[in-house]
Amino acid sequence: MKTSEVPEGMRRQWRADRALRPAMRSPGRPQPSRAVQRQFWRLIAAGVTTAEAALAVGVSVPVGSRWFRHAGGMPPLTLTEPTGRYLSFEEREEIAILRAQGRGVRSIARTLGRDPGTISRESRRNAATRSGKLEYRATVAQWKAQEAAKRPKTAKLVANLRLRDYVQDRLSGKVTGPDGTPVEGPVTPTWKGLNKPRRQDRRWATSWSPEQISHRLKLDFPDDESMRISHEAIYQALFIEGRGALKRELVACLRTGRALRQPRERSRNKPGGHVGAEVVISQRPAEAADRAVPGHWEGDLVIGTGRSAIGTLVERRSRATILVHLPRLDGWGEHPPVKNGPALGGYGAVAMNAALAAAITTLPQQLRKTITWDRGKELSGHAAFTLETGTKVFFADPHSPWQRPTNENTNGLLRQYFPKGTDLSRWSADDLEAVAHTLNNRPRKTLGWKTPAEVFGEALQSLKQAGVATTG
Repeated sequence: MKTSEVPEGMRRQWRADRALRPAMRSPGRPQPSRAVQRQFWRLIAAGVTTAEAALAVGVSVPVGSRWFRHAGGMPPLTLTEPTGRYLSFEEREEIAILRAQGRGVRSIARTLGRDPGTISRESRRNAATRSGKLEYRATVAQWKAQEAAKRPKTAKLVANLRLRDYVQDRLSGKVTGPDGTPVEGPVTPTWKGLNKPRRQDRRWATSWSPEQISHRLKLDFPDDESMRISHEAIYQALFIEGRGALKRELVACLRTGRALRQPRERSRNKPGGHVGAEVVISQRPAEAADRAVPGHWEGDLVIGTGRSAIGTLVERRSRATILVHLPRLDGWGEHPPVKNGPALGGYGAVAMNAALAAAITTLPQQLRKTITWDRGKELSGHAAFTLETGTKVFFADPHSPWQRPTNENTNGLLRQYFPKGTDLSRWSADDLEAVAHTLNNRPRKTLGWKTPAEVFGEALQSLKQAGVATTG
């Protein structure tokens, strides 16, 4: 039917339905509803992985990964539920079912508790038209409603060139010496958008944080309200694709250098591949926390140059220290390292288990109950270590050195003997034993000026007396 043959009243209704609505591209397969996307981002905010969140809301893993990547890890929509003013996807599904049953507009409106005009407009405006006639489908109607509801604003950094230049200069400007001479820094490879900022050199830049830029604007332009922007808006301009103000490669100028925002909950007590829920520090016995009972240890590595390291064990109650010798294995330095090959540096999982077991099993079982370790992969074989020695291993939370305070303090003391930037493989087991003996015989204020050796010796003596009493 030609448009000229359509009655004028219907043509006026067409014009009213399309008023203020831009041309809409063909959706192909319509995206899932906003309710699904909102639930996806709620799971992301709760610390769930992208793959698990995608499967939980019923979309494929590639789709969920695309949502996360295109949004820069930041929720692109509000997570609060919309009010009942607007039709929900469930109501649109009900409309589609009732229309297929031949129900009229007023009957559908009574069933849903809506105004008949709402149902009439919904059936006309959001119906699918690709078949050549109006055909109401819930998924297409939801997509059309979501597209029509968008009210995109022009980003402040796009509209205000002066503000954008200020932000970009403080974020990515050249490094200069005190005399103003530019310093180029290292030659950097092409930015690929990968989320691995520390694996290669990054371009030296001014690198003010977005929060520093946001607050400094108030000092530099106290009377110019147009020179204001929140730090969150700067992060959005960097992380979210399509914002158009700042190039994505400028994320390399941030301190972390991440190309995507990391949800806060993911970084809290996030277990690595070798750390299960049963060995996190929250599962450690309560007696280990108050230092009242001996036998609970803290451990870590002191790292040197050339893949050299020394293992450290510190008893929480007495502060007694054991240094674990980790010599490099045969073949070190003779051939280039092989990816996924054996770790020849001396502190791979197998070598670490053997050396640590040899050091800890010299003690009675009552004095080697638990070890609290850092999240390093060197103790990824902790299950085999526990079976061999009977000593349970627990892991501190990520980026939480205060959960191993005794070990961290001892490692600081050890740097007097093993400075950073030195090759630690030159020291023999006897040398390490001598340094440990020195530390164990230094008086400590926290021990009432007793030495760790004296306090640990008292614990050993009490075990011996208890054994004799039990035998008698």
